[in-house]
Amino acid sequence: MSAPMSENKKPRDEPGPLALDTDLGWAIRMVSAAFRRVGAESVACLPGGARGYLVLVALADDKEPPSQLALAREVSLDRTVMTYLLDDLEAHDLVTRKPDPRDRRARQVLITDTGRACLARVRESLGAAEARLLTDLNPTDTKQLRTLLARVAHTAQRDVIAPDEAEC
Repeated sequence: MSAPMSENKKPRDEPGPLALDTDLGWAIRMVSAAFRRVGAESVACLPGGARGYLVLVALADDKEPPSQLALAREVSLDRTVMTYLLDDLEAHDLVTRKPDPRDRRARQVLITDTGRACLARVRESLGAAEARLLTDLNPTDTKQLRTLLARVAHTAQRDVIAPDEAEC
C-alpha cells in the first residue's frame, strides 16, 4: 500500500530530499553529542574516561590478549596515546601488561578482576544512560540500531574513507 499523496505528489510521510531529518551527518552529530552528554558521567570515574571504557570493553571478552598495538588499532587510538592510557589504567589496577610469549618485544594487555568489576559498574550506569537516549525505540528497533551501527563502524574502521576530491 502506498503512502497518501499530497498536492505536490510527494508522499506525506517522507521528508523532502534536503530535510535535516534525512541527513546522515545531522543525525550522527545529534546522536553523538547526546550520547557524549548522557554517557560522560558514567565513564568519568575511569582513567581516560570514554577511551578507558573502550579499552576495558575490548579486553573484557575472553579471547587471546591483544598486544598494545593491536588494541590501539581495535579501539582506533594512536599508539602513543594508548601507552599513556594503559599506564593510567594499570596504575589503578584495571589492566596489566605482560610480555607476549610469541614476541618478547611486544606486550599483551589483560583486564584484571578489579577492571572487570569496575567495567560492570560503569556498564550498568551507561546502560541506564543509553536507555534514556533510546527511549523512543522498542527493543527490536534498539537491537537493529545497534547491529546496523556496528556494521557501519566496522566498515569505517576497515575502509579508511578518503574525503571526496569534488569541488564545491
